[in-house]
Amino acid sequence: MISTPWESASGLYKVLVIASMAVSGLGIILALVGANTGNRPLMYTAVGIILVGLLTHVAGLVVRGRDVKTYRKQNPPVPKQRQGR
Repeated sequence: MISTPWESASGLYKVLVIASMAVSGLGIILALVGANTGNRPLMYTAVGIILVGLLTHVAGLVVRGRDVKTYRKQNPPVPKQRQGR
C-alpha cells in the first residue's frame, strides 16, 4: 500500500503544486517589496501573480481529483464482510 498521497500522485500534479508554490511565493515577495518601497504598480502586479499561483493550485486540485477518480475506477474498494453473530 502507498504510504503518502505524494508518492501516488501523477507527474502533472507534482509540477502544478511546485509551480503554484513558486509563483505564489514570488508574488508575496514582490508584494512585500512593493509595499516597503511604496511602488503601487509593483504591488498590483504582485496581486496578479499571486492570483495566477492560486489558479495553478486549483488546477492541481482538479488534476488530483481526476487521478483519484481514475484510480478508484481501476481499483474499486472491496466491501467488508459482515461478521455473523
